[in-house]
Amino acid sequence: MNLKHCTPSDIPQEFLQYDGDIAQMGVGKSGKIGFLELELQNDSDKQKTIITKKQTQVPLYVQKALHYDLDYPSMAHVFILSPSGGILQGDRYRMDVELRNNAISHITTQGATRIYKMESNYATHMVTLNLKDNSYLEFIPEQIIPYKNSRFYQKTNLQIDDSSTVVYSETIVPGRIAMGEMFDFDLCYLKTEGKINDRVQFRDSSLLSPKMQKIQSLAMFDDKTILTSVYILTKKHVTKVNDMINELFSHTQNISGGSSILPNDSGISIRILGNSSEDQKITIYEILKIIRKEILPEYL
Repeated sequence: MNLKHCTPSDIPQEFLQYDGDIAQMGVGKSGKIGFLELELQNDSDKQKTIITKKQTQVPLYVQKALHYDLDYPSMAHVFILSPSGGILQGDRYRMDVELRNNAISHITTQGATRIYKMESNYATHMVTLNLKDNSYLEFIPEQIIPYKNSRFYQKTNLQIDDSSTVVYSETIVPGRIAMGEMFDFDLCYLKTEGKINDRVQFRDSSLLSPKMQKIQSLAMFDDKTILTSVYILTKKHVTKVNDMINELFSHTQNISGGSSILPNDSGISIRILGNSSEDQKITIYEILKIIRKEILPEYL
């Protein structure tokens, strides 16, 4: 897969000052471009969702879908793997995932996404999730850990038709806390856009530049250090699910969170602040329990 296809066309200007040559393996060299293309569909004969198309380029790859959830035996569980252990300076990653024909899937990563220290350049990651024909997807990767002096831009596109539902989450922690790092990275820019029937419903950006911002000011993180965003793009039971999620937050300790309805009743946007990645993960899966109770049955 070529470099242009795996590089965002809208690199933010904040990254341009770092756009230099790399003394070791340069941008676009072998092993610096990770690509993953997946298509999943429901197999009516097997009565489960299967991978019908797969194209990968290391350092991104997946193995076969697993079906181990006894409550949802038709749901395909897919783990995205990487032998590199993390994202390095000059890396360009791209993931394209499409679900169609009543597919139901839960996709996650093998572990945290580690953004290693950078002496030159930056890293990017493009994610496109496209759902059609009454499909349902939970895309719940592990947390992003930006190391000291790292620069990372992630652009995510959520695209569904009005019969489908996608749940997407991203969690960013302040660095390698055990190594004494606390917001020592240069830049972490996460941009997400959601479309239903090719019409934009929302755009959301999180730009963290700790060396230029007061991250732990009252207006940003206050006394919290970990940020999670969850987006639910759907036309099903939006008001009820939103109310249930806010009720969940009213009884949750150690974290601060809130849920709001996206424009045109196109879904829900959720923010969670805390100090424990494990607490954040537990909260994400509590939210998934609500979604699985209220929305998922319509896809079974």
